[in-house]
Amino acid sequence: MTGIEKAKPVTLSDLQEMKRRGEKIACLTCYDATFTQVLESAGVELFIVGDSLGMVLMGYETTARVGMDDMVYHAANVARSGRHAYRIVDMPSQSYETPAQALVNARRLVDEGGADMVKLEGGTARVDIVRHLVQHDIPFCGHIGLLPQSVKTAGGYKVQGRDEAGARAIMEDARALQAAGADLLVMECIPADLAAEITHAVSIPTIGIGAGRHCDGQVLVLYDMLGIVSHSPPRFVKDFLRDTGTVAAAVAAYVRAVKDGSYPAAEHEY
Repeated sequence: MTGIEKAKPVTLSDLQEMKRRGEKIACLTCYDATFTQVLESAGVELFIVGDSLGMVLMGYETTARVGMDDMVYHAANVARSGRHAYRIVDMPSQSYETPAQALVNARRLVDEGGADMVKLEGGTARVDIVRHLVQHDIPFCGHIGLLPQSVKTAGGYKVQGRDEAGARAIMEDARALQAAGADLLVMECIPADLAAEITHAVSIPTIGIGAGRHCDGQVLVLYDMLGIVSHSPPRFVKDFLRDTGTVAAAVAAYVRAVKDGSYPAAEHEY
């Protein structure tokens, strides 16, 4: 059981209240109607319709080639079936180069894709775009730390914020995004101690992926969590299907582990 009635749609206020009372938020990526029903039945409160679909569904090496039509299509698949979980949808690469472009594309994700909130990557460099979206009533989620859309220019998939300067920059990103109007914050592949500091420093819920146990919630790519990917998984991933036998049981085990704090464990942290 979670702290939110499963028959009642999760709201942003619900997620904020979960942070205040210290209840962990269970989040997974989701891309289609069938998995939407499975995940909601297991008590997942938050979905990210992520541009990770470019890698796990479309066969691209990175997320950079995913387009707006792809995101709208998959977001709408989730929205048609969704009854409970709050839905964040990624803005794909090159869809938010200017505030005006970002607003047009964010409205597509909300109006055509059924998004409750949109997410884009970057911190202080994106505050003008964030403010523009928020001023036009588009709920916004930030994404800091490792930025998958930029891995080719950033030197690959590696932990961010290990040194003092890097940690300070990520903290500044978190504070700047909250000040610009972000209501949620995803932190990817940063040291657990830094994630704990940021979670304490901001009043908005933090969702970690490879960011340790002290975040307000956790997210994994669904296919990683089920162990059905061809690549070698990163350190923070746990295969929940291996010991449970069915997809439904694996998702339920993931939700329980996030809620009771047993996932992520020390071996999943940086």
